[in-house]
Amino acid sequence: MADTVVLIPARMASSRLPGKPLADICGEPMIVHVARRAAEADIGEVVVATDSPAIVTAVEKAGYRAVMTRSDHASGSDRIFEALNTVDPRGEARYVVNVQGDIPTVAPQDIRASLGPLADPQVDITTLTAVISRPEERTNTSVVKIVGSPITEHRLRALYFTRVTAPWGDGPLYHHIGLYAYQRAALVRFVGLAPSVLERREKLEQLRAIEAGMRIDAVVVDSVPLGVDTPDDLERARDILKSGG
Repeated sequence: MADTVVLIPARMASSRLPGKPLADICGEPMIVHVARRAAEADIGEVVVATDSPAIVTAVEKAGYRAVMTRSDHASGSDRIFEALNTVDPRGEARYVVNVQGDIPTVAPQDIRASLGPLADPQVDITTLTAVISRPEERTNTSVVKIVGSPITEHRLRALYFTRVTAPWGDGPLYHHIGLYAYQRAALVRFVGLAPSVLERREKLEQLRAIEAGMRIDAVVVDSVPLGVDTPDDLERARDILKSGG
């Protein structure tokens, strides 16, 4: 769709897995697997936003587009905003999808599903979530939870994001998946906001939008894609993709 741009931020610096965008998975760099799945979503042009010439080379060799961005961005949101102004300087794209560069098992249909709620102009940002099924994830502070009000069976209006077990009581808990789709105007507003109190406390950037009164809806999908942060994660990704996952 001409009104949508899919941007994938990727940088070489990583404290636990340096150079991970170029880590080999089944004969290809991880960033290429992500770009391919984003392209298979078939919702708009796919562009990798990076600060590394080596990543640009790898992405272009695979037939995808990459653009260079500054190396001093504080977040992936800032990086994709710079890239957006490079690839779409006239502001023709209405929607911007931010796919993290370290989720090589993300399902193309889930990327596509993230756009759905943006048909409602009252929704500023959308994201993805899945019901937590593993008991250990309920209390794991590395698993971000969405506290949300159900709109439909497969959609929540996000009220809060947290690392603790929430909400209290009987009912499902939701694992937040860090993929975002923005109304373009919402992204412009978001990157212009200063980091918020709860954002700094929870170390969750999306709380900046919530505190500013922006609306985030979450699409409930079937499963959580593997995020690659450690050497063990990388081996799991290799096993999953080798088996066709």
